[in-house]
Amino acid sequence: MSLSKINTILEGVCERSAPNLGDLVFLLSLNEDEQVPLFDFADKIRKNFVGDGVLLRGIVEFSNFCRNTCSYCGLNVNNKKLTRYRLSTEEVLESVKIISECGIKTVVLQSGEEDVYPAVWLGELIKEIKLKFDIAVTLSVGERLEKDYALWRKSGADRYLLKIETSNKALYESLHPGMSFNNRLGCLDRLKGLGYQTGCGNIIGLKGQDLRHLAEDIIFFKKHDFEMIGIGPFIPHQETGLRGELKGDPKLALKVLALTRIITKNTHLPATTALGSQEKDFRADALKSGANVLMPNFTPLKYKALYEIYPGKKCITEDGSSCLGCLEANILPKGRYLDFSRGDSLKYKERITTNV
Repeated sequence: MSLSKINTILEGVCERSAPNLGDLVFLLSLNEDEQVPLFDFADKIRKNFVGDGVLLRGIVEFSNFCRNTCSYCGLNVNNKKLTRYRLSTEEVLESVKIISECGIKTVVLQSGEEDVYPAVWLGELIKEIKLKFDIAVTLSVGERLEKDYALWRKSGADRYLLKIETSNKALYESLHPGMSFNNRLGCLDRLKGLGYQTGCGNIIGLKGQDLRHLAEDIIFFKKHDFEMIGIGPFIPHQETGLRGELKGDPKLALKVLALTRIITKNTHLPATTALGSQEKDFRADALKSGANVLMPNFTPLKYKALYEIYPGKKCITEDGSSCLGCLEANILPKGRYLDFSRGDSLKYKERITTNV
């Protein structure tokens, strides 16, 4: 395939308001010798729309309890070998204090999907974080009732991450026993309606997934105009239904990331931990392929290894503050810099300005 033809297709994909499915499938199928123009094009779009700064989000994984039986996730309720934990309010606040002292302006409070802790507890925690620290709060706690989402938003939560994992209904429901694809979509709509900066994302390499599914995911992200999108390769866990499956291809994940940047323009895209937890750390490659966010983990050390969504997770033996120097020295490409601003969604800012 000639370079000029690839660039022509890339230009068309970038300029159209409705991407062509066949063009996306074609670009996802480029071999290693042909994919450099894709990554270079995505990097140019990243520079033009979100700049050279790499935003930082400090993660606190405050609970690994989960009610779900997702066939790819080590936190699933059927994993009886996993020691479960839930941080106290004081432990969460201490972690957020460290994040704030590092100069990071966003905390991501993440957990498995559970109903055990009351919504009021998390609401009070959010209020205390907002009172004590100059920091944005992102929640990633799964599907809850709209009244819970509303309570947390009123308490001060700014953003919410709820990954779809796959936008194909049949594939989604085969991987999420007892869960409803339509309910997942409904939760995303409700979050946007409540004024959250809303994030989504997918997993690359799931059983039954093909390039057409991935192209449809990218179109789904474009249609819903998400503020944040997390993309990472599948990593099999021994205590899940997909224990014997092959790992997802990180290089394919990079192609999905690059096309998502080209299609969505100014969405915040992280170089995910799953990309870093491979035979080599692909986060640097992600930052050269459209990503503009890094997410150091500030979960207390004694709990880090227990938040085992997948095995071999990166950076579970270091505290979060020590990660910053490593990220700057080993992950940042030339010409990029760590951005310690709040990093609110550019799409969200556009909508606020338009509605004034």
